[in-house]
Amino acid sequence: MKHTQHSWTMVAALTVAITLPSVASGQIVKKAQVGLRFLENPVSAEVVGQGGVGILTTRDANGIFWNPALLGLVDRSVDLTLNRTQGIADINYNAIAAAVRIGDFGVVGFSFLSMDYGTFYGTRRDANPAGYVETGEFSPKAFAAGVGFSQKVSDRFSYGVHVKYVYQNLGSAWVAPFGTSIDSDPTIAISQREYNLADHGTPLAIDVGAHYDFLSNGIRFAAVLQNISREFHYESDDFPMPFAVSFGATIEPLHFFYDGKEGSALLLSFQSRHPRDFKERLNIGAEYTVVENIVVRVGEMINYDERGFTAGVGLAYDLSGVNTRFDYAYQAYGIFGAVHYISLGFAL
Repeated sequence: MKHTQHSWTMVAALTVAITLPSVASGQIVKKAQVGLRFLENPVSAEVVGQGGVGILTTRDANGIFWNPALLGLVDRSVDLTLNRTQGIADINYNAIAAAVRIGDFGVVGFSFLSMDYGTFYGTRRDANPAGYVETGEFSPKAFAAGVGFSQKVSDRFSYGVHVKYVYQNLGSAWVAPFGTSIDSDPTIAISQREYNLADHGTPLAIDVGAHYDFLSNGIRFAAVLQNISREFHYESDDFPMPFAVSFGATIEPLHFFYDGKEGSALLLSFQSRHPRDFKERLNIGAEYTVVENIVVRVGEMINYDERGFTAGVGLAYDLSGVNTRFDYAYQAYGIFGAVHYISLGFAL
């Protein structure tokens, strides 16, 4: 009885720690303070299906995108995941993650995220009757490639670090002299300017995370700092990458009533995210193991502009010693419709 009461006390304390900052600072609105927002795009259908709670629940190579400390929990020698996101307005992206265990020392991870923005049609002002001329097609490009390391210090605690190189090329634009406006003489001299992040210094970002397992009823806690970076400069504005601090906790409530060996399991997860450029956000998710190889997921993303309800399913099977995983997630995206996520993983 005392053990059960102690577990519930830990759950209450962690819940307060996660949700209180969001309530206390809910009146503060911070916008337009960061760039390179594509780094915040969620990777992994497994994570999105349960409300985007990723800093605790991911035990495969995709953990490098959420909390590098989770890499230390990968128990296979090699783990590879492929991810595809069919986004809004034909803006899609792909991601690859790999994890390689180095004996008992730790796990090395690799990440790659590539954006597909599609094709845009450029224009600039002109003195002709239409007021503009076409400047041709262009396609913005952006990707991030990183390497991480995680070590599981004990059965309870692991930590991790993820260093990323970030690339962004927005193409070129026709720029008028300083002090002019849209109402200025359209014949005024303008020049073409390139917007390439690599021209503004070495674009590196760092993620640092920790994970702690209470070894009781699935109660775990995690914290992560994401996208720690210097500031960059476009035109007259300085901006950093999308820095955020996140805290999370999980619990398996059915374990309070039975030992969890019956085959089914329910995992509840919570995450509080504190970004630099927006109000605090709360993610809530649930994952239910129907049978050993089939799981269903559901979640809610709170205090986001458009994102909200999520759902997903996951399948896993061993094929000739290779653990093969397939995950799908659906995310409601308000007036934009829906976003679809697919992940395929292999571990040996």
